[in-house]
Amino acid sequence: MVVPTLLLCLISSSQPSSTAFLFKTRVAMSLTELDDQTVRSMSIGAVFSDFGGKINSLDFHRKDDLLITASEDDSVRLFDIATAKILKTTYHKKHGADRICFTHHPSSVICSSRYNLDSNAESLRYLSMYDNRCLRYFKGHKERVVSLCMSPINDSFMSGSLDHTVRIWDLRVNACQGILRLRGRPTVAYDQQGLVFAVAMEGGAIKLFDSRSYDKGPFDTFLVGGDMAEVCDIKFSNDGKSMLLTTTNNNVYVLDAYAGEKRCGFSLEPSPNTTIEATFTPDGQYVVSGSGDGTLHAWNINMRTEVSSWNSHIGVATCLKWAPRRVMFVAASSVLTFWIPNDDSKSIAAPASADAQAQSEQFTQ
Repeated sequence: MVVPTLLLCLISSSQPSSTAFLFKTRVAMSLTELDDQTVRSMSIGAVFSDFGGKINSLDFHRKDDLLITASEDDSVRLFDIATAKILKTTYHKKHGADRICFTHHPSSVICSSRYNLDSNAESLRYLSMYDNRCLRYFKGHKERVVSLCMSPINDSFMSGSLDHTVRIWDLRVNACQGILRLRGRPTVAYDQQGLVFAVAMEGGAIKLFDSRSYDKGPFDTFLVGGDMAEVCDIKFSNDGKSMLLTTTNNNVYVLDAYAGEKRCGFSLEPSPNTTIEATFTPDGQYVVSGSGDGTLHAWNINMRTEVSSWNSHIGVATCLKWAPRRVMFVAASSVLTFWIPNDDSKSIAAPASADAQAQSEQFTQ
């Protein structure tokens, strides 16, 4: 196995170092301490740069300090986020690795395929990272899966595909449990209680379904006023009160999840042929997003103001998520970066030498 190179935060796997200690200490900061100053202090704490292509998607486990990534080099990689160490890498040359999400088990994931997609293809796979086995195949989608999410309360999961269907599955059964046929590029998300799921479709419409009786149709439909662009990502805040939308025309919206009213919206620099991702902080008070000019932005939702912006150092960050139980977010393109608080006058993410500075600058070339 090729050991990933941590360019900015050199953490030894054999013995603790001062940087490793600082990383662990700052990651352990309580989420109750999250405020404008803490968000503003976020900086790069670790970098993994040996991916052989763009990182297609990533996901945090809800209860364990784990991160999973899927990338264009057909790799699936498991990380310990408390120590910024890679635990395991598996390669999937036959099917590829596109969308990915954790199941409830910390060593099991669902991964969508990139290759040979047709009606008989194994478009989704239930994988064990523990022993590198495929536990189950799921067939049905005829084109690429562009959205994937796991129910927070049971073994159900959903996938949205460019074949204009949303399929509902159960980890224990090969056959699809339900199909929604829609117009446009479907994007799906469960709320944090698993009682409701949202589906975005053509024209910027967001339809809400009761997950226990989705066959009865949506119980509510929201429209983002005046914006007809497709929604490429949906997230619910942990308290279920807000919904975060990212659109293909580089707008980010926060909606009231009950009434559908727009709480705030932010416009980003264009990112031609590239979709960007935004994320809530665990308290639902802040939004962090990538942008087409390679910067990252953070906004205070209640104040509707920008708190900070940073150079991503990796170009356009197409994947971005905040850890559910940590003061940490990760941003990725073909490089994976861990962002953690830094209140010192000298950032631990700052290059220690001219050579390190040169290595950092290569990200944006």
